[in-house]
Amino acid sequence: MFVHRLRVRYHECDQQGVVFNANYVSYYDVALTEMWRALLGSYQSMVDQGHDLVIAESRLRYLSPARFDDEVDISLNIHHVGTTSLIMRPEYRVGDTLTTEGEIRHVFINTATFTKAPIPDYVRAALARVSSPATTQASPNE
Repeated sequence: MFVHRLRVRYHECDQQGVVFNANYVSYYDVALTEMWRALLGSYQSMVDQGHDLVIAESRLRYLSPARFDDEVDISLNIHHVGTTSLIMRPEYRVGDTLTTEGEIRHVFINTATFTKAPIPDYVRAALARVSSPATTQASPNE
């Protein structure tokens, strides 16, 4: 599991004074980029090698509001590493309160063709360093 903390900015809140729901996907993207940086270095270096990942599906469930100036911890739990896809189950917390949870599925692509591609071995190995024992893993040959 990887955790990234960010602080809610005023412009990210709606008229009710809570984080506008669409911002949670943006927060997820920030946390994912920081996880990539910690595990693999520059995200751009992966792209330069011809690999990228795109969101194919996202689902979030809002449980409790986060508000302006709250510090939100985004936990990225790797649920499944497949042949070409990756499923993350992010959890958003303010203190001990779970505010939002969900599931986001990524598909790896070839940057030249924008077609589905196998997860590179070096990415698979890096993800294994933060995966829990319960994470399901497809072998690179499946």
